[in-house]
Amino acid sequence: MTFKSTKHAPAIVALVVIVLVCGLRLLRLDFFDRLERMTYDLRAKAALHFPAPASTNLAFVAIDDSSLKAVLSGKLGYSFGLLWPRQVYGRLVDELSAEGAKAVGFDILFGELRRDLQAPVEMSDGHLMKSDDYFAAQMRLAGNVIIAVTPEIWPPDEFVTNAMALGDITTEKDSDGVLRRVRTFRIYRRWNPYIQYFADQYNLDLTNAIVRPDKIILSQDGTTNVVEIPIDAHTNFALGDLLDQPPSGEPAREPAFTDRIIWHMGIVLAAQELGLDLDNAEIDLARGRIILRGAHGVERTIPVDRDGYFYVDWRITAADPSLLQAPIESLLWQERERLLGHTNGLSDAFRGKLVVVGSAAQGNNLADRGATPIERDTILVSKHWNVANSVIMNQFIRRVPMRGELGLIILLGLLTAFLTLQLRPALIASAAVLILIVVYVAGAFFVFIQYRWWLPLFFPVAGAGLVQHLCLVTWRAVFEEGEKRRVKSVFSKIVSPDVVSELLRAEKLSLGGARREVTVFFADVRGFTALTDQVQEQTAAFVREHGLDAAAAQAYMDESARETLNTVNTYLALVADTVIAHGGTLDKYIGDCVMTFWGAPVANPKHAVACVRAAIEAQRGIYNLNLRRQAENEKRTQENAARPAGQPAKALLPILTLGAGINTGVVDVGLMGSETYQYNYTIFGREVNLASRLEGVSGSARIIIGETTYRHLLRDEPELAASCVEHPPVSIKGFAGQVKIYEVPWRAQEENRVVQSEEGPARPSSKGVTG
Repeated sequence: MTFKSTKHAPAIVALVVIVLVCGLRLLRLDFFDRLERMTYDLRAKAALHFPAPASTNLAFVAIDDSSLKAVLSGKLGYSFGLLWPRQVYGRLVDELSAEGAKAVGFDILFGELRRDLQAPVEMSDGHLMKSDDYFAAQMRLAGNVIIAVTPEIWPPDEFVTNAMALGDITTEKDSDGVLRRVRTFRIYRRWNPYIQYFADQYNLDLTNAIVRPDKIILSQDGTTNVVEIPIDAHTNFALGDLLDQPPSGEPAREPAFTDRIIWHMGIVLAAQELGLDLDNAEIDLARGRIILRGAHGVERTIPVDRDGYFYVDWRITAADPSLLQAPIESLLWQERERLLGHTNGLSDAFRGKLVVVGSAAQGNNLADRGATPIERDTILVSKHWNVANSVIMNQFIRRVPMRGELGLIILLGLLTAFLTLQLRPALIASAAVLILIVVYVAGAFFVFIQYRWWLPLFFPVAGAGLVQHLCLVTWRAVFEEGEKRRVKSVFSKIVSPDVVSELLRAEKLSLGGARREVTVFFADVRGFTALTDQVQEQTAAFVREHGLDAAAAQAYMDESARETLNTVNTYLALVADTVIAHGGTLDKYIGDCVMTFWGAPVANPKHAVACVRAAIEAQRGIYNLNLRRQAENEKRTQENAARPAGQPAKALLPILTLGAGINTGVVDVGLMGSETYQYNYTIFGREVNLASRLEGVSGSARIIIGETTYRHLLRDEPELAASCVEHPPVSIKGFAGQVKIYEVPWRAQEENRVVQSEEGPARPSSKGVTG
């Protein structure tokens, strides 16, 4: 595997993760939605620590356990048990009206007339009024009462006609049992009394009635039987289709049903405060909004989902000091005092208030409690004043639409991928991704607290952030780091640490085989062959002269071989260290010759200059090494002359020189060998062979370069090229025609005269040269 073959892999991994996360979000699975809702709850709780402006004209009249005891005690002038007759609520309406309440909303269902609890009320003129009638009369007189409806319970017509409005109080909790949202309105279908009577007589299911353009289809409970009632284009039906003898005086056709929009109780309360026209609301569920308009240019736009739901901003808790609260018995006591004429000291605290009447009880069937985002157990009647507050203050929770969520997932996924893949090491990348996530989460909390915008957290953070990072880090650990370990194992001993680091940072690296322009350097240690022959002869002579047995002879020869190897290694190591210091690649050792090159695996536009500079430094290094060895030999010569008789003389250190051949050209480069046992990063081709031949031409202590190398010097370092000496072209074995060669001087003139006096004139050797 090469980096080139895997360079697109991380991008593919990142895109796959993003697509999968987006796909999961589009599925709208409840499990993931529940996790996201939990993050919403955390933000809602955090928002409580940053109080926001709230309406100051909201009030709550509580019916709790103390209220039940107070009404039962008789201290209010009457005594009723758990099921209160409606006159109690009528008295409450009377008192709130007297105090000047702007609107009164009952979070209490009045499902039917209570003929069994018609405790009469004695009026001021002495006559008695039935309890339900009294409640209806007080609602009519007050003109500001809103009574509750649900899909299951519709109030009696006597209450509906005397109430100012109806308000939906349906509670719909999420799958985890938490109340977070309400429906802005519901369409209630009221069936014609004759159809209702007909359905009751024949056990027909009106709840699941199917209305078609020409008929209504009713199914009979528990059977497969259906009844069809013909209707016209205006949904009118003929009484004769239901009754054998229609009542006289009734119209021949009547509407089969009427549909009525009932707004949420909190919205109805807010409409009274702002003067909103609910009958002419602009409902656009497709665009996720409901626009309410009122007098003097007042306008409220409620953000809703496709089913008309919106999230409650729970900023006013039951313990909020801005909410006026009082137990119902306190108002009933004031109502009694007012009727008795004891008006001194009576309060009008509810003047101009929007009043919600509901249960705060805990231990009986009046309890209406549950979980909200901010409290695990609270009175759910609080939803009404929080909804009203949102409309009045024009502050709504706005959830980012699906396309916005997907955009944030993609953005965070791309940023995570960028940080994970670009930063090194992995720990820094992880820290950067963590900072990104923390910034995003902090931003999501900020925009919620400040603006009530709900940005998604679970999928962008857990999916596009953490999962993305984990997948990419895993990919890097399994594939990329494995490849880099292989590169390090191959190159750590043949190039400098800086080159290895550059290789590991490279995004594109071809090790399997490529064509590259490189500069090749062959350096041969001159005199090594003669040295080995001389050492072998001296060793054999020593063994004969001293009559050594086989074991002693073998030990002496091994010691001589070690000394010879140490000598050549001293010279070769100096060359190799110089090459690596100049950014070259150490290819191989061939006997007493070392092969190196520049320009691969890391590209170097001035590879020829780097190679020639390394050769010059290598020659100077060998020269200085020989000076030190010559000085040591002079010292040993003096010591040998002064040694006592019979003491063996110290051997002199061999003096060797270096022949260097350099050539530049395009070669094949890559890993060669067995993947199982050993790889060698090497080059081969015509230009490599020419460099080897030029090394043979170089003779001793000289640097010979080819024409292409010389032209590179002219381009990249003219001063160095100007110092080169052109020699007559030579014929080289294996190459047609004459080959132009140049010599690179590497020493000062006085050094040159010294070397020439010791070695004789510097002339090219005949190795590999013909003609």
